[in-house]
Amino acid sequence: PRLMGFTDDVNTWCAHISKSNPRRLLAFGGLDPRDPAVISNPTAAVDRLVDLGIRALKIHPPHQELRANAYRKGAAEEHLPALEGIYGRLQEVKMPLMIHTGTSVFPGARSRYGDPMDCDDIGIDFPDLKIILAHCGRPMWAQSAIFIIRRFPDAYIDLSSIPPKRLLHYIPMLEKLANKCLWGTDWPGPGAPTMDHNVMEFLKLDLSEKACKLILHDNAASLFPDP
Repeated sequence: PRLMGFTDDVNTWCAHISKSNPRRLLAFGGLDPRDPAVISNPTAAVDRLVDLGIRALKIHPPHQELRANAYRKGAAEEHLPALEGIYGRLQEVKMPLMIHTGTSVFPGARSRYGDPMDCDDIGIDFPDLKIILAHCGRPMWAQSAIFIIRRFPDAYIDLSSIPPKRLLHYIPMLEKLANKCLWGTDWPGPGAPTMDHNVMEFLKLDLSEKACKLILHDNAASLFPDP
């Protein structure tokens, strides 16, 4: 997102780094739906990411100052029709879409755009698109994020940027929803001293071995098969 000073060059950089170990480093890319090139041909914009080796696309509404469902007229203050083309092409090429949900303390971030309920339209309009709701809408929208993943078979949440000790507070049904949850830390962000520290804290939770394996490995392996 330009709010953080990133440009399209970061896609090339991430793809290059991931090629050093493509089984362990999965590059996520980004697109600007206001970019004239993306507006004129969103399909080509997605295809370029695929050609680079990008494995998923992330939309960051609070940092991009947009609503994730802004492709629908009247759904947002600003109509961004390129999003429809982006999501449609992602669905066709089977590339997952990650959407930041929840707040952000980054200077200038518009946290009101982090409401997971905007993803309800995406789940309806793109039923075969795999959607990952980053951060489970924390802190105030966790139940909305849970509603989305229970409603749509191809919707997931990731657990990053939530202290492991607080996971069962935000997601009391974590054991039951384990097949719809992906592990993450948001390292080196706040709340993640190291990645292994957070894993060790997570393993102390009252969860079955099966649930932990789904969250830490199996769900991600299913979403992102080896290239």
